[in-house]
Amino acid sequence: MESQRRKSNVALLSVISNTALVILKLAAGLLIGSVSILSEAIHSATDLIAAVIALFSVKTSGRLPDSKHPFGHGKIENISGTIEALLIFLAAGWIIFEAAAKLRHPTPVETVGWGVGVMLFSAVVNIVVSEKLFKVAKETDSVALEADALHLRTDVYTSVGVMVSLALIWVGERVFPGRHFHWLDPVAAIAVALLIIKTAYDLTVKSSRDLLDSRLPDQEEEWIVDIIKQHGSTIHGFHGLRTRKAGSFRFVEFHINVDPLMTVQDSHDISEKITVRIKEKFPHTSLTIHTEPCDGNCEEKCLEGCMLPVKGDINSKRE
Repeated sequence: MESQRRKSNVALLSVISNTALVILKLAAGLLIGSVSILSEAIHSATDLIAAVIALFSVKTSGRLPDSKHPFGHGKIENISGTIEALLIFLAAGWIIFEAAAKLRHPTPVETVGWGVGVMLFSAVVNIVVSEKLFKVAKETDSVALEADALHLRTDVYTSVGVMVSLALIWVGERVFPGRHFHWLDPVAAIAVALLIIKTAYDLTVKSSRDLLDSRLPDQEEEWIVDIIKQHGSTIHGFHGLRTRKAGSFRFVEFHINVDPLMTVQDSHDISEKITVRIKEKFPHTSLTIHTEPCDGNCEEKCLEGCMLPVKGDINSKRE
């Protein structure tokens, strides 16, 4: 419950901060006629939509499994991340379209100082909020919060880019009187869009991976295998390891081979010990461990995970 509360609170903070920045950037962009600031307003608007989706997903994904969703609601976070990425692609396309039109028909940017100030304020706010999102996302293993944090971190970079372009316009027109550098504004907007597209692509890959039930990262699977091997004094081997993830929830299943004469209680105790160790590392994990008798005649599927001193020699294990 504490974890869910922290996730909801930081997601709500993102909604509030993005709402304020959208209003501020729209007002500044319309006031000074800057397409790059207006593009940043659109970017923040997609961040706002993403933040609302993230807030909904973290509230929903924490629900307990029910009769219609026996594996829980964790994949809602992955769906959220994928939708957020698609929204960013759309925003980037709109920015490029508007910037290209501005390049063909450049218009002067007025009151540049206001634009620089707004972009600086936006960058600072998003640095603070994204750091909080990243921290909670890491601690709670939340895909939705991580996606939201990446949105805001991208907004930091793009805000700085727009701020630099506006500053260059201001400096250029004073160093070279009579010359105009308004083209820097739409060029900066296009650079913003390209950076957004890269981020959207990375988010799409990350969030959609678990929707396809991809296995856990190699490092996590290796850690699980190490835990199993630590019980080599009571387990003859293992095979059939399968893993997947949905939001912050992991699903792990495998077979263990034990002495045919071992009692049901002892084999159950071994499974419990392995389960406890894995859940200590990954709290939201559902494990399915199937116990099989090992007579020493290793099948091909068992050889890779065989832990007998001499593979296929059950007598040496008993001794």
